[in-house]
Amino acid sequence: MSLPPSAPSYVVRVAEDPADREACFAVRKEVFVGEQGVPEDIEYDAHDPGAVHVLAVRESDGVALGTGRLLYGQAAAAQNGGDPSVGSLGRLAVTKDARGLGVGAALVRAIEEAARARGLTAVDLHAQTHALGFYERLGYEAYGPEYLEAGIAHRAMRRSLSAR
Repeated sequence: MSLPPSAPSYVVRVAEDPADREACFAVRKEVFVGEQGVPEDIEYDAHDPGAVHVLAVRESDGVALGTGRLLYGQAAAAQNGGDPSVGSLGRLAVTKDARGLGVGAALVRAIEEAARARGLTAVDLHAQTHALGFYERLGYEAYGPEYLEAGIAHRAMRRSLSAR
């Protein structure tokens, strides 16, 4: 995906050091707690320590632009109905000033690559209903009924992964 000429360039990486993880949590707090009113005590959970977190940062100054996480193994199975071969993409958040630059799609693709590297066959997610079209454009298909999560309407979605 190429950026418009005026758009800042960014990189997406796995958040392996404590500073990157803190940047991920700060983006989640800004977007989910600050903008969407998700209670902070449910935004962070017991799955965070074992999850793969990805972080998008602006190349010029390292400012965090977005984040997402991948749950796998038993943590993912608890989210997706019991299948440990299916990863769970979640907590995808992009800051207001970075929306429309392709950051969200780049984060999703990075999470999918992390899932492939762990031998997973598919990725599930719980999409806020306003974001269904975004995920559909990335190859995800909705299934099951609409439901509330943190007081926000969601649908379950899944994308099968193929080896690259």
